Amino acid sequence: MVQRRNSPISSGPAATRWRDLLQARAIPAEIRAAAPEDPSRHDPARFVPPVVPDDTPSRRAALQLLAPRGGTVLDVGCGAGAAGLALVPSVSHLTGVDHAENMLRAFERACTERGLAHRSVHGAWPDVAQEAGMADVVVSHHVGYNTLELGPFVAALSAAARRGVVVELHAVHPGAWLDPLWVQFHGLHRPAPATAEDVLAVVAEVGITPEVRRWTRPARPRHPDAEIDFSLRRLCLPQQRRGEVAAAVARLGPRNRDLVTISWSI
Repeated sequence: MVQRRNSPISSGPAATRWRDLLQARAIPAEIRAAAPEDPSRHDPARFVPPVVPDDTPSRRAALQLLAPRGGTVLDVGCGAGAAGLALVPSVSHLTGVDHAENMLRAFERACTERGLAHRSVHGAWPDVAQEAGMADVVVSHHVGYNTLELGPFVAALSAAARRGVVVELHAVHPGAWLDPLWVQFHGLHRPAPATAEDVLAVVAEVGITPEVRRWTRPARPRHPDAEIDFSLRRLCLPQQRRGEVAAAVARLGPRNRDLVTISWSI
């Protein structure tokens, strides 16, 4: 579907609701202040792109936009580059945007290892949109729930694309699975999480009518140490609570991931 490029950036009720939902789930200041590590930090090792990418609806949507002649790709919130690198060999040049320097270094290594022409842009989207420039296809995976001002973010994705945009995110805020552990370890009852329906409402306010694909990624074998490190950091807990957190995560059981692919043509 076509993005109306001249439509105003929304500050309507859907954008306001989105902002309120995210702000309500902010970690209380006193808990964050006592955290031994930054709870928002990500370990690049968790995001190393696989040699053989999964054949997902998001990958297929991007490849369809690139067909038949391939083209350039801009990956916003690229992490280590999994979304863009999944499109090799259809992608001729990949630009990665991320606010984390360590993620960009992982992105650069992965591109170099695959012999792919690339460029990295450090900063937050859409602040660095002009520096990043345009590409045939823009992809952005698992960034939406970290974006308070979602309307300008989405509008800038669309403005940067010549052919189309593919956004992937969880059906429900990806931190919601830890809500029972916030109660257990902090006595904190989290408010209702934002969902993909809230994202789609903001996308509509921006003037976009996308294609929407809903799908499930089955639970995968866990890497216990990495998952416990992640959970400790997110819960703002010290290493001394590692055994308790490991037991609590184990009780939650395996998790399927319900995902949504949102795509549109220009």
